[in-house]
Amino acid sequence: MNNLEGLFPGCDLSFSPREQQREEKKPRLRPIQRNQMILHPIEVERLIPEDHEARAIWEITGSLDLSCYYDNVDSIEGGAGAPAFDPRLLVSLWIYSYSKGINSSHEIARLSEYDPAYQWLTGMHPINYHTLADFRSTHNDSLHKLFVEILAVLTSEGLVAMERVMHDGTRIKASAGRDTFRGEKRLHYYIAQAEAQIKAMEEACEEETAPRIKKAHERAVRERKERLSHALSELEKIKSQKRSSQARVSITDPECRIMGQSDGGYAPSYNVQISTDAHEKAIIAVSISQSPADQTLLESAIDEIGKTTKRFPEKLIVDAGFTTRDAILAAEEKHIDLVGSFPDATAGRITLLKKHGIAKPFYPEHFLFDPERNIFICPEGKVLVYNGKSIQRGKTTYHYRGKECKGCLSKTSCCPHAAKGRSMSRIENDPVVSAFIAKMETDEAKAVYRQRAEVAEFPNAWIKAKFGLRQFCLRGLLKAEMEALWASITYNIKLWIRLCWRPRLQTGV
Repeated sequence: MNNLEGLFPGCDLSFSPREQQREEKKPRLRPIQRNQMILHPIEVERLIPEDHEARAIWEITGSLDLSCYYDNVDSIEGGAGAPAFDPRLLVSLWIYSYSKGINSSHEIARLSEYDPAYQWLTGMHPINYHTLADFRSTHNDSLHKLFVEILAVLTSEGLVAMERVMHDGTRIKASAGRDTFRGEKRLHYYIAQAEAQIKAMEEACEEETAPRIKKAHERAVRERKERLSHALSELEKIKSQKRSSQARVSITDPECRIMGQSDGGYAPSYNVQISTDAHEKAIIAVSISQSPADQTLLESAIDEIGKTTKRFPEKLIVDAGFTTRDAILAAEEKHIDLVGSFPDATAGRITLLKKHGIAKPFYPEHFLFDPERNIFICPEGKVLVYNGKSIQRGKTTYHYRGKECKGCLSKTSCCPHAAKGRSMSRIENDPVVSAFIAKMETDEAKAVYRQRAEVAEFPNAWIKAKFGLRQFCLRGLLKAEMEALWASITYNIKLWIRLCWRPRLQTGV
């Protein structure tokens, strides 16, 4: 008895002859075979749709003057050797790859074998990773010209106004680990080892090692020695700046420096400076520094803006890290209206006062200055007389010292560690600096400054989050700057695609 009959008594559950016949039939299906190679025609032009951004990148690179790249091509018509890859193709491949967060030449070479966009760009001809890697890390001058060429295209399209420019810096990790840092003694030891290896190889009999392998080993050891010697010279620079015998430098990338990160940690990094036009958030200048502090970098950033755009912005907006007296004067000399948050030294001053054991009733604000007599009067009524001045760019500092502190009953609270008595200083700013401070108290300047973060920090976040450039692949200051330029060029082209190319494609204009 069928089990279903017990559940449904009185129901006819027998199958019809047609249904029984259907159960006996076994369907014949077309098998899916993926472990095979098929030769069939491909229309390369139809590999990607008309609105694919690879077409836009190919279009804009075709409108640029790439003669600086073509001048470096060694393969000449009528000469010996295989034809070279078109620089326009190599530029387009790197720009498209950075736009997809790919910064590995090996990965691009692999994708060019099967990815439709890469196949369309290369015309179905795969490209080797050596060619890609060499192209990215060479032709520094040509890359700067490429950045300027694309910036000119954006300007002609009305995407760059140069009315307000926001500047900011971001730290990008170097291609080196913290465990690669060594001191002077260890560097000398490594160099001696390398020299001994070179000497041993030169004295070894040719029969012991194949000539090709021997040359490869010699080249590797010599390159290591050169890198170590470069690390030693970088160490001397650090020691001269820090005046410390405990200075250390990376043997992997000697030019990087330990810098603070946004997560509160520290890592070998470079400080990338980016200037952004506020009109459509286009990047107009890029530079890179070994300095972890931004205070000294604005003047060079202004010069970089002048190089790439051939003019200076009407307004330049920066944060407190850049707003120094030197920066204010540098902007004034170039007729730039600088807007920035002038750093408040109160917190640092209070920390210093506490460190010296000075009680709150004897903080500087409780001292009275008499301009007619040019003296300070302390809370105990004693006089601090003028003791000279020091002149720096943007300010003059006047120094005062107490002459009656030795027998004062409040000395332990006022100047417990000062053998010569309490000292005070008074700063007179340059008129340009004073005018800047007064300007930043106005509502108009404060409103402009509030727009800074939205513009200045956007490209930094985009390059890191969308392009994945949180750590450089290339080593050395020059090559790291080139990588930052590739990312910035890609960012600007993505901006052009979104605001110019796609709207024209949709309207057919």
